[in-house]
Amino acid sequence: MRLTRQTNYAVRILMFCASNPGLSRIAQIAEFYAISEPFLFKILQAMTKAGLIDTVRGRSGGIRLSRPAEEIRLGHVVRLIEENFDLVECFEAGETQCPLIASCGMSEALKEALDAFFAVLDRYSIADLTDKQRNIGILARLELLKMEPLATH
Repeated sequence: MRLTRQTNYAVRILMFCASNPGLSRIAQIAEFYAISEPFLFKILQAMTKAGLIDTVRGRSGGIRLSRPAEEIRLGHVVRLIEENFDLVECFEAGETQCPLIASCGMSEALKEALDAFFAVLDRYSIADLTDKQRNIGILARLELLKMEPLATH
């Protein structure tokens, strides 16, 4: 299984906001992760709709977490952003061509593995991912970025 870029950056956006006590600016986040602003906006739509991110409009606006980072679970974010967890054909909705669908041990094992995957992700919060000891180098870069004026494009 492979998570999409959208999920990767959704988590990273939340980490960025969790590491920044004030408002985070879209341009800063896009520059920090070297992603386009339109791609960032696409990801933010789902997170705003789900109540993970608040947006503040205007010249001095930006985004911030809607709730404490300790309350935002990694598993929830992955489920929200990813569109498909069909590891094999028999996980898909609708008709399947497999004659073993009713008695297959493989689908049962894969479902158990997927459940275990989410059980691990659900143990972690965004706060856990931004632990200062683990991420001190990245957080130092973020501090430098906050001090530098934004480049105008």
